[in-house]
Amino acid sequence: MAIYIDPPTWPGHGRMWSHLVSDHSFDELHAFAAGIGAPRRAFERDHYDLPAERYDDAVRAGAVEVGSKELLRRLTAAGLRRPKHRPAPRTARRGAS
Repeated sequence: MAIYIDPPTWPGHGRMWSHLVSDHSFDELHAFAAGIGAPRRAFERDHYDLPAERYDDAVRAGAVEVGSKELLRRLTAAGLRRPKHRPAPRTARRGAS
């Protein structure tokens, strides 16, 4: 059971961001995030978005540094991956000829 963080390489809102995930449970992830002062609103589906300036705080608290691909692999292997919903394929309109 561990918490993982990837490098802050994701741009958004004028900042760079990391992802914080658990390989065990969302309860573990929420408890860890609360312990480092990450707001619950930073949680998105299956991870927390952390700004670059909070990266070292997470590592000091015990988050394991991994690359983005490894982070996704561990999240998926734990069965905790919640991908964004993709739109349904377009179907022919009714009544169109």
